[in-house]
Amino acid sequence: MARHQLQPTQPNKPKNVKRDPVASGERDACVNRAASHDFFLMERYEAGIALRGTEVKSIRAGQANLKDSYGLIKDGELFLLNAHIGIYAPGAQFNHDTQRTRKLLVHHAEVLKLHAAVQQKGLTLIPTRMYFKNGRVKVELAVAKGKQLWDKRETERRRTADKEARDAIGRSRKS
Repeated sequence: MARHQLQPTQPNKPKNVKRDPVASGERDACVNRAASHDFFLMERYEAGIALRGTEVKSIRAGQANLKDSYGLIKDGELFLLNAHIGIYAPGAQFNHDTQRTRKLLVHHAEVLKLHAAVQQKGLTLIPTRMYFKNGRVKVELAVAKGKQLWDKRETERRRTADKEARDAIGRSRKS
């Protein structure tokens, strides 16, 4: 019987450089852009999220949406409501409900801090982004206060003025 000979390995061989940037944590899987437009974002917290296998694969494929979602504290536990994670096509019968309530995983002390913050009038928990960290899906939650229409206009005016100032500086440097 012939033995198979092992090929010598190259210990300094670089890993796959073309790896998916979402899976490696270089790029966010999902960002809630409407959150910064509609809310003043104050404190930010990182939370794990309890998911099913097909949900993780859908997030890797970029089929997640946090636009109308929010956080809720109930019975000392933190939940994410209205987050849409699309169907994973090859999942067949093992697929998940797209907008099910998902449990967020944080330490009990953080739940108490968040509960105290949300008890103040006008404050809520808004997820701002979803990303991978060490192969696990994380959600960034922000304690947020809703903006009024005039607040949104003021933010837009400030953003326009800053852009015009940057453009003027750039033009003066070129001259």
